[in-house]
Amino acid sequence: MPNLKSSKKDVKKSAERKLRNTATKSTIKTFTRRSKEAATRGQAEDANAMLKRAVSVIDKAVKRGILHRNTAARKKSRLMIALNKRLMQMKDGEKHS
Repeated sequence: MPNLKSSKKDVKKSAERKLRNTATKSTIKTFTRRSKEAATRGQAEDANAMLKRAVSVIDKAVKRGILHRNTAARKKSRLMIALNKRLMQMKDGEKHS
């Protein structure tokens, strides 16, 4: 435990930031998962809505300094690639049925 008053404040602020950062990262993971699930079910509108929300949360995390901008770009890119792949598989499945 720190002895100086400023160090005690730093520990407290660090804990607060950690909670906020963890919550934001969890939200990113949630919307990413939901958009992938919607794409797998073939619900393109829902998948696009969740994608839009995920991208928004990722961009806000960059603005707040929670994620590095390159990390955010990578996450958004991989998410869009995954969604497009799943939606294309659903379309191909409909054509062959």
